[in-house]
Amino acid sequence: MSLRKLKTVWGKAITDKPLQEYPRPQFVRKSYVNLNGYWDYAITRTDVIPARYDGKILVPFSPESILSGVNRQLKPNEYLYYRTYFVLPKGFMRDIVLLNFGAVDQVCDIFVNGVHIDCHDGGYNAFSVDITSALKLEEENELILRVRDFTDTTYRTCGKQSSRRGGMWYTPQSGIWQTVWMESVPAQYISNIRITPDIDKGQVTVEADYNFDDPITVKILDGDVEIAQNDGKGSVTVAFPDGKFNLWTPEDPYLYNLKIIARRDWVESYFGMRKFSCEKVGSYYRLMLNNKPYFHNGLLDQGYFSDGLYTAPSDEAMIFDISTAKNLGFNMLRKHIKVEPMRWYYHCDRLGMLVWQDMPSGGTRQHKMTTLYLPHAFNVRKIKDSNYRRNSRASEISRNTYIEEYTEMINQLYNSVSIAMWVPFNEGWGQFDAKQIAQLTKDLDDTRTVDHASGWHDQGGGDIKSMHVYFKKVRMPRDKNRAVCLTEFGGYSFKVDKHSVNPDKTYGYTNYPTLKSLNRGIKQLYERDVIANISKGLCASVYTQLTDVEDEVNGLLTYDRKGLKVDASVLKAINSKIRQSAMIEIAETTQRAEDK
Repeated sequence: MSLRKLKTVWGKAITDKPLQEYPRPQFVRKSYVNLNGYWDYAITRTDVIPARYDGKILVPFSPESILSGVNRQLKPNEYLYYRTYFVLPKGFMRDIVLLNFGAVDQVCDIFVNGVHIDCHDGGYNAFSVDITSALKLEEENELILRVRDFTDTTYRTCGKQSSRRGGMWYTPQSGIWQTVWMESVPAQYISNIRITPDIDKGQVTVEADYNFDDPITVKILDGDVEIAQNDGKGSVTVAFPDGKFNLWTPEDPYLYNLKIIARRDWVESYFGMRKFSCEKVGSYYRLMLNNKPYFHNGLLDQGYFSDGLYTAPSDEAMIFDISTAKNLGFNMLRKHIKVEPMRWYYHCDRLGMLVWQDMPSGGTRQHKMTTLYLPHAFNVRKIKDSNYRRNSRASEISRNTYIEEYTEMINQLYNSVSIAMWVPFNEGWGQFDAKQIAQLTKDLDDTRTVDHASGWHDQGGGDIKSMHVYFKKVRMPRDKNRAVCLTEFGGYSFKVDKHSVNPDKTYGYTNYPTLKSLNRGIKQLYERDVIANISKGLCASVYTQLTDVEDEVNGLLTYDRKGLKVDASVLKAINSKIRQSAMIEIAETTQRAEDK
């Protein structure tokens, strides 16, 4: 069964040089050559680089997507080859040329001028390779990639991609799906920075990785005005003058600029002064922002587009999704089973949108108990996750690969101002040792909260009691040590035929015959399950979901983003009432504490 080819407005306006914006906003150099555009491609069943290619593919869109121009699914037993040519611009070359990939799914070999440079395994994280030794400085260079994608047929990370798509499992993605680009750096250069704001001490610490012994200088700028600086080696702390600064919040996403300067290298970045924590306030644990209780009112966001699939057709398309959620009154997006390009997080930082970041799932095919049945049906929340075979993690390499890629993801996204919560496992998909993974998360990053097992096999770890509730009324549990959060609910469905990719099938949790009844149902759901429970300790809610995705028609927006199914005034009123209820609860809790 073929799906309808729906293009977004941004996909219709696509050019032969898509997504040209600088891809790494928190680590910026002037040196930049974007390689997105039309490349040669071939799909074969051999690991021998082909002499002939099948045609052109528009990078960085996967061959399965409409925008790639290929519209073909790569099979696990096939090889996908890419080929392009480039000449280094005059004045570009310093000492080293780094070739950067936002993401390539899954296993990628890189060849430059016939020289095998490296092999990268993992489809979601960014990586860089040094191609200097293979380059021709004033001649044309040939770049070839050989890619294999096993999707869900091995232990590797695959998110919700499925070799047999349908329902809540989606079309696979293969090959390059984020920007490819080059930069040139001196022999002695800064390779990474780690930014940690501290609102309690009025300072920010920058830890830099570099391959030289000289000190670096770190400067804080408010806009273009330098307000503080300090020097040091490795780790440099810069205090705000008189301890005065503006806090970052979704309502006022105030950002400061950074310059990190070495003798031969420099980079620019930014940060926000904010703090995430979980603390007991009165009778309940609450999620805190800047030492005050803050209700996380969010949407599940899978980040799929009808024409680009994993890849947004433009920067404006990413901004549209975030801005739409914000304009409707939401303050959080749960990025579900996907890692976005770094520009998506940048837009959340500057627009003011909290992010809960999922680790994409992996492991061998899931047991039916963890994929098809609701947790309350068999009380699977009480199942221990140390049975690796049952939870699709029987092989040690599967568990080790997960830890390696999860660590890479946290390190890659650490500087993102907006990320408030890490979500290592969702609904038991490949879950193992979640309590220990929660501790690993804190060891890697103690500045954020953790939902260690979203909705399913609760091991008593992390910062929150995480509930997925569909089809029935929420019953608030008590947890002596954690905040209670409704991390998935809703899923109310309405199919807009002309804006749905599947003419024959739909998937959702509660279907509504009209938009009027859908609006009424969502309003009643929020009043019953969210607003009524804030005073009983509820700290967050995540409605399923922001947009339709393939068969799923439970989005507030259609898959092609051309229709908002829910009346904007209804959602704005609901979210205003949530804010008011949260403010009243905070005020009453504070008053009770003062009375004691």
